[in-house]
Amino acid sequence: MTPQHNGAVPPAIRVPDAPITLSTASVYPEKVPSAFEIAALLGYDGVEVMVSTDASSQDLNVLRRLSDYHQMPIRSIHAPCLLLTQRVWGRDPWGKLVRSKEVAEELGAEVVVVHPPFRWQREYAREFVEGLSRMQDETDVRFCVENMFPLKARGAEAGMYLPDWNPVDQDFPFVTLDLSHTAVSGSDALEMAGQLGDRLRHIHLADGLGVTNKDEHLVPGRGNQPCGPMLESLAESAFKGHIVLEVNTRRADTREERVEDLAEALAFARLHLAAADRTWEVSSTGEISQRGAR
Repeated sequence: MTPQHNGAVPPAIRVPDAPITLSTASVYPEKVPSAFEIAALLGYDGVEVMVSTDASSQDLNVLRRLSDYHQMPIRSIHAPCLLLTQRVWGRDPWGKLVRSKEVAEELGAEVVVVHPPFRWQREYAREFVEGLSRMQDETDVRFCVENMFPLKARGAEAGMYLPDWNPVDQDFPFVTLDLSHTAVSGSDALEMAGQLGDRLRHIHLADGLGVTNKDEHLVPGRGNQPCGPMLESLAESAFKGHIVLEVNTRRADTREERVEDLAEALAFARLHLAAADRTWEVSSTGEISQRGAR
């Protein structure tokens, strides 16, 4: 029976439509098929495929079969932008983005995550903002540029990315906000989210301590980033983008430990994404009523 309070209906629980998905990077050193298996086991809403040196992450037919077998939709594709993936899908950075878009379209994914160019990719960087805008005009798939971080040595910062590691002041229509990267850069994640406004369409949910240059990708709640407040803020604003758990479980000694970490991450996200509906208020006498009701 639903509990009553002075005859009033208690506050509703409002959860945004934003899917909570699992990045295939979260199961490393296990392979992509394990990510689909674990995501289905734990009840994630889908998968983000990090295109890597793992051959199964590059194969459209394999990805389609995994998605169908586990009934796990592929919600987003992370383009191969890392140093370790410089040769994946060719060396041309534009070619990588075109291929990522094509795979996303074929699989029904809504987002392609892309990093800003490395500093030494000068020609690519020179055309990046305008070229990405032109590509965005040609597809319904959203290219979400991810915030990165500077390298720090002896108190000085060395930039690795052009036009910048910080997308806030760049003319990107859509952005991915990574909370492990905000830890490394020393950024205020909530402030960045506020500055991005409607351009924020994708979240890489992870934690970090930010005491070194190491990109930690801790399970949410194990670092000092505002993971909980961020999710609560997204719930209040009816966020309709994606929330992707991109955490590091490579230190897990067993499959069981890895699954436990990913279950904890999902539970954290679901707990903090649920928010009391702000259309209800409590009077000075303790009576609960709907704001604006007559």
